[in-house]
This record gives sequence, structure tokens and C-alpha cells, in this order.
Amino acid sequence: MPRIEGVDVPNDKRGEIALTEIYGVGQSRAQEILDKAGVDKDDRPHQWSEEQTRQVRRIIEEDYTVEGQLRTEEQMNVKRLMDIGCYRGLRHRKGLPVNGQRTRTNARTRKGKRKTVAGKKRAPQKK
Repeated sequence: MPRIEGVDVPNDKRGEIALTEIYGVGQSRAQEILDKAGVDKDDRPHQWSEEQTRQVRRIIEEDYTVEGQLRTEEQMNVKRLMDIGCYRGLRHRKGLPVNGQRTRTNARTRKGKRKTVAGKKRAPQKK
């Protein structure tokens, strides 16, 4: 099981899919990396030679921002938005959807579990 950027890449998946286990590497980027390294996309990581593994590792380290560095960068971007107090930053701060989605219904992922609010008390009826 090759270890790339602190992640154990699974041996039993095709190389193209196995690289997507790394945060910041999707399928198209994985194809790009394997093309640069000269590794067949269908070969599984346990079939790679030491040189091929080293080449893939070097390309990812030099050319791409992945894993912890990428997570930190994303957190800093959100923090910057919140600090300058722009609209998107306020939405992040309140835990609401940022990109214009509706909130009257849906948006449960951002808003969390429903909090029930009691209905209004009705006035007693006159006879």
C-alpha cells in the first residue's frame, strides 16, 4: 500500500480511482498525474514499480496543493470572508447556505436538525 501525502492509497482499486482517496485529488486530476508520471491508469498501485510510485509522489508534492495544506487554505479563505464581514462571511458565521439557495425549506445540511418552535396560544373564545 503506497503512502502518498500521508494517505495510504488502496491497492485493490485502479490507480486512477485509488489516487482520489487523497483530499484535493479528483478523477480528472488523478488522470493528469498518472499521465505525467507515465503510469497506466488501469494498473493497481501494488503493480507500480518503486520508481513509478516515487514519480507519482513527486508530481503530487511539487505541482498540487492537497491534504492538510489544502484544508488549511480553505479554512483561511472562509475565515477571511468572516473577518471582513462580507455577505458570504455572514452566511458562514450564521451557519446558513452561502450560495443563494432557499432556506424556507431544505438547507438542513447547513442549518442542522430541525428546532421546533411552539405555535401561538389562541385566545379563549367568548360565548
